[in-house]
Amino acid sequence: MSRRHKVEGMTDQATDADPDMQPDIPGKPTSASRTTLSHIMTHNDTNLLGTVHGGVIMKLVDDAAGAVAGRHSGGPAVTASMDEMVFLEPVRVGDLVHVKAQVNWTGRTSMEIGVRVLAERWNESDPATQVGSAYLVFAAVDADGKPRRVPPVIPETDRDRRRYQEAQIRRTHRLARRRAIRELREKRAAEGFED
Repeated sequence: MSRRHKVEGMTDQATDADPDMQPDIPGKPTSASRTTLSHIMTHNDTNLLGTVHGGVIMKLVDDAAGAVAGRHSGGPAVTASMDEMVFLEPVRVGDLVHVKAQVNWTGRTSMEIGVRVLAERWNESDPATQVGSAYLVFAAVDADGKPRRVPPVIPETDRDRRRYQEAQIRRTHRLARRRAIRELREKRAAEGFED
């Protein structure tokens, strides 16, 4: 199995009806791993337009999500996918960026982490503005890089429960999209097309 297929397989979780899905690991509340990372943007972070490079924000998003995934799973976790990275407003030099992340959903070995990015001027008292958001899927791995079980997440608030339900919808769409693409590629290969 190729490395790419190994990572894809890590996020292909059992359904709730699967007996293997029954938690033998105690669940953890959403608040147990919720994290905020803050960083002041400098000239080193800018793109050719003079605003903060999207890749810098994406790295901060991945760092915060990774911290949450590691905390929730109790060990190493790797980024398996990033969905819906949305940039709502530009970030400028001198902005204090806050990256807030939490576990939205857990499968057997994977977790969806929701991330909100907020920015405020470092020297002003105006409230922070949301400038981006993303959803990432992390797979918990052992020392050999093989998938390992994660504790179920226990939503604590109505907002947590809504995020859990929305994460299940995103997961269903992710798996359906992956399946449809695989079927299309297999069909094209059977018809003699080379990609």
